[in-house]
Amino acid sequence: MTTVMVSVVALVALVLAVVVFVNRRDRNRLSSEEDATAVHHAGADQHRHEAERHLGSGITARNVNPPSV
Repeated sequence: MTTVMVSVVALVALVLAVVVFVNRRDRNRLSSEEDATAVHHAGADQHRHEAERHLGSGITARNVNPPSV
């Protein structure tokens, strides 16, 4: 019975150590400065693209010939 209890405790300790290790590794990976910079650049690129598209559609709308009668 003692052998079973020691084995169960050792298994629980091993699983807990793996969970803590993976959690710490993922937290370090998510808080990288490069990720924040990449998100910022992606947002800036998206806003620039939307502004260019909006400008292009405005220019197109102004250059449309009026319907002939």
